[in-house]
Amino acid sequence: MSAPGGLMAQRWTPAAFVRGGTSKGLFFEASALPQRVEDRNALFLEALGSPDEYGRQLDGMGGGLSSLSKAVIVERSRRPGVDVDYTFVQVSVDKPVVDYAANCGNLASAVGPYAVDQGLVSRPDGPATVRLFNTNTDKTIDAHFEVQDGLARADGEFTIPGVSGTGAPVKLEFLDPGGARTGKLLPTGSVIDQLDTALGPIEVSLVDATNPVVFVHAGSVGLSGDETVADLEANAPTLTVLDQLRRQGAVAMGLCTRPEDAPLSNPKIAILSTPTDYTTLRGQAVGASSYDIGMRMISVEQVHRAVTVTGALCTAVAQKIPGTLVSRTAAPGTGKLRVGSPSGVFDVDADVDPDQPHARSASLYRTCRRLMHGAVATPAKTPVPGDLATPSEAVGAQ
Repeated sequence: MSAPGGLMAQRWTPAAFVRGGTSKGLFFEASALPQRVEDRNALFLEALGSPDEYGRQLDGMGGGLSSLSKAVIVERSRRPGVDVDYTFVQVSVDKPVVDYAANCGNLASAVGPYAVDQGLVSRPDGPATVRLFNTNTDKTIDAHFEVQDGLARADGEFTIPGVSGTGAPVKLEFLDPGGARTGKLLPTGSVIDQLDTALGPIEVSLVDATNPVVFVHAGSVGLSGDETVADLEANAPTLTVLDQLRRQGAVAMGLCTRPEDAPLSNPKIAILSTPTDYTTLRGQAVGASSYDIGMRMISVEQVHRAVTVTGALCTAVAQKIPGTLVSRTAAPGTGKLRVGSPSGVFDVDADVDPDQPHARSASLYRTCRRLMHGAVATPAKTPVPGDLATPSEAVGAQ
């Protein structure tokens, strides 16, 4: 079937384009996607414009950064007490790689509002809670937000570092977040491990809460901790060492048997530092007294412009486990942890039994907004259910 107006025939798949926290991605209902994983992966690559040797994803919806090259699949849940299941999809910018090995906490903030707006769940006006099940990690998350006129509220006065403007707050509460990928909060059983790199053995903490993270102190890799994103991106020798740490950490955590087989999206690597004065990406001065711990993060082989939500939650959990690099860098506390990232300072909290240790929950606030909905175009060869060949057919299915 030809597309209207004589345009080149393409496939049109019902989708929404959504910002969640400091990420953006394509959201799909599961019923709109092909059943075969291989076909779904082909669709995600085409829709986001990967692989792109120029690193810009100009021929797709991606934005040339790992935080802008994502997709989410949502469907009603059949699990008792759960409203919707969702699967996070990380798509490499420059490689034909589709990765399901991690969860994205930023886009998780948009799943509950998306489900309400799509009619997958119904909530009366006022404060609402939607229980989510993340299939990547087999973990449950409660999303708390406001409903107005039957839809998730998007406008508000809440701000988060890395996003211009304001929005309605979404509280994410990750329940029992420990062992999300490895089955253990401390995958090696130790709060401190030594990993081999080109610089020799380096001390790290390996913690798995919401997603596994390799924590390293900035001084151990020759950094001060207040480096800008551009500084880190230009420091190829240090990035090489950090990649070695990440891959060695993946082996130590049991995520793979060889460093070269480490998943693209996990573990993350977090560079820790004690507070110092620094300047954010938008030129705002941040005083050392305004935060508890500095963090620079590598995610999907790129320097993150802020901090991943799951990485921040894992940090809050690690702070409350005595002896970890996080608890040694930021004074152990019982309240919220203030994290200084390249985009600014934000709060994150965790409820942890330090004696077990056991993480009961971890939480933080985000904002989200649906940017558009309708259908995403992919080449005619891309399989979709029901052969939705035209935009009008796809929008009608949305």
